[in-house]
Amino acid sequence: MSQSSSLKDRVAVVTGASSGIGEATARKLAREGAAVALFARRKDRLESLAKTIREEGGHARVFAVDAKDRPGLAEAARVIAGELGVVDLVVNNAGVMLPAPFEAHHLDDFEQMIDVNITGAVRIVDAFVDPLVAAAAKGGRADLVNISSMGANGVYTNFAVYCATKAAITHLSRNLRAELGPKYVRVAVVEPGLVETELQGHATDASAQEWIAQARKAMTWLKADDIAETIAYVAGLPRHVNLERVTVVPTQQV
Repeated sequence: MSQSSSLKDRVAVVTGASSGIGEATARKLAREGAAVALFARRKDRLESLAKTIREEGGHARVFAVDAKDRPGLAEAARVIAGELGVVDLVVNNAGVMLPAPFEAHHLDDFEQMIDVNITGAVRIVDAFVDPLVAAAAKGGRADLVNISSMGANGVYTNFAVYCATKAAITHLSRNLRAELGPKYVRVAVVEPGLVETELQGHATDASAQEWIAQARKAMTWLKADDIAETIAYVAGLPRHVNLERVTVVPTQQV
């Protein structure tokens, strides 16, 4: 896509970069010329990804920090500003999916989804909103891309808390756009349907595992690279164009 050539010399933060959509997005952005700060908890996975990016001629810096770690995020933001420059692209992707019926009383799992999917996402915005505004004020592109889910808009048995966290991200994004759009910071929310990543493997509830297995048999799922391509396209558009909300689903998913 020709728009993505404008990612050259941009400074990107990608959370949840150790696997799945985050990993694919980091590689895509680096290939298109962005310097990428890789955020996740699994340092070994990040180091491996950074090595691959560098071997492909890209620039990557590893930050093994949890999205909920406020001091860690503040220190990472300081290091990025000094080493890479002003962050002008944030892909807020870290998340977890632990579906289960409420009658199973998996409250720890429910609270983990709230902590990671909502609290972590809000803290990432807080850590990088200032450089995004600064980048836009200098006349360049500035993008906050939040990763939500098709589940934000749907009703799925045993996915109540997960869908609620993603609905929060979608609505957060719409309201952030009202706040930041006038300052030329583009806010987009990407809502994937079923994507083949390790996310589904986190589910421990038997009924959720059965639903996921049936869905795999029923249709061809998206790949993480499909979402990465979408994110690069969104960020590569002209400064005055904001794709506010993009839902990407497998052709067979209804």
